Amino acid sequence: MEWKDKGLILGVRRHGETSAIIEVMTPERGRHMGLVRGGRSSRMRPLLQPGNSVTLSWRARLAEHLGTYSVEGDKLRAADLMASSCGIYGIQTLANHLRLLPERDPHKGLYDAAIILVEHLDQPEIAAALMVRFEIALLEELGFGLDLSSCAATGDRNDLIWVSPKSGKAVSRSAGEPWKEKLLALPEFLSGADTFITQTRQLPDATAVEAGFQLSGYFLQRHIYDVRGIRPPDERTGFVRATTVIK
Repeated sequence: MEWKDKGLILGVRRHGETSAIIEVMTPERGRHMGLVRGGRSSRMRPLLQPGNSVTLSWRARLAEHLGTYSVEGDKLRAADLMASSCGIYGIQTLANHLRLLPERDPHKGLYDAAIILVEHLDQPEIAAALMVRFEIALLEELGFGLDLSSCAATGDRNDLIWVSPKSGKAVSRSAGEPWKEKLLALPEFLSGADTFITQTRQLPDATAVEAGFQLSGYFLQRHIYDVRGIRPPDERTGFVRATTVIK
């Protein structure tokens, strides 16, 4: 068995005296583990760091085996990520989010979104909003997508400012007014059908981003963490605190 792909390194652990096992998110084969012989050498260690983009060749006798990787560097950004708390917490949070996906299950959209996010981890005010968007996309891929395109009560696509915590559907200002104390805030940069990157002239403010984290965090807790009996990653809290737009 053999294939070639590109990938984003999520994690590395020691294997024996000289080798390493790396965890990589790839566009075509999802989150995939593999052994790198000599991965602990002085030449390979800077390459095999979380946040780096690499080109991979994987080989194994059978598809279900761990297999071995040959790795070549593509974009080595790990050193820059380690220079800031936003970068450190950001790549750790991203890796933890991607580990919620089944291993070897392809999610090309999330791979593309992860690359966009990691490329902006040196800009906290942008990275915070992108992380919220990534979490919304992750919920969608896991089968718990939010319907933010129209009002659950009226079908209206305008003035959507809340989300129902029960249904995960948007609610308009007029329809939600009587129950506003029980609804979650929907920041404008998340409302409506949109791409992962919002092409706006102005970044969402701190209040909007904080509301976004509360929204995505609520549904991650409800549908993922509580059901699986796991706690949210501490790195996510660190990332929220580290991004300058969150006060």
